[in-house]
Amino acid sequence: MTNATSPIRTLTRLTVTNRVSAVYLALVGGAMAVAAAEPLFATGPDASLIWVWPALFTFPAFGFVAWLGEAGWGGEAPTWFLIGGIVLSALVQSLALGAAWQTLRGRRGDRARLTTAN
Repeated sequence: MTNATSPIRTLTRLTVTNRVSAVYLALVGGAMAVAAAEPLFATGPDASLIWVWPALFTFPAFGFVAWLGEAGWGGEAPTWFLIGGIVLSALVQSLALGAAWQTLRGRRGDRARLTTAN
């Protein structure tokens, strides 16, 4: 029996189960929860502008989603598309953060194993 991990398990570990990705996903999830609850407490015309924050937290990847919404629906993309785009963008960026975190931790671990030649 080999000690190989499946690609799905590796992607899940990089995306969700490391500290950096977990903090990022909690930040985005919190912003989405506040944005979803805002209409319950605010009735002003600017209440829907709260959704700018989750989009900004996922911006580099969400820029592509916004471009697709503009191209597909002419600026009137449905809500399900935009919220799904925020979630997908957060997961893609969380994967990138997890991969960067693993790379940096791996390099630090390699330095610890280096010894001087005798």
